[in-house]
Amino acid sequence: MSLIDNPDQARRLARAIISDIAIYNREKVERGIKDDNIFELLAEDIEEGRQHFLSRVAPELASAAIYDLALVDVLIKRAGKIESPIW
Repeated sequence: MSLIDNPDQARRLARAIISDIAIYNREKVERGIKDDNIFELLAEDIEEGRQHFLSRVAPELASAAIYDLALVDVLIKRAGKIESPIW
């Protein structure tokens, strides 16, 4: 399998990985937003997803902040409707 070297494809991959994390961990996401500790609660899943992402993209994209930006877009922005003191 060849590595992804297109930034748009890399962004789609990152968002898909993080979407899966959010789907399979709905309760943790909600609790993490409410308690402002989402990254601690999902640390293992986030790191596993990051390693998967890094294994699929070219080195020049792996060093970009694509995965981290997708984390914010998918986990945080989509959770904006959850009641939390962080908003």
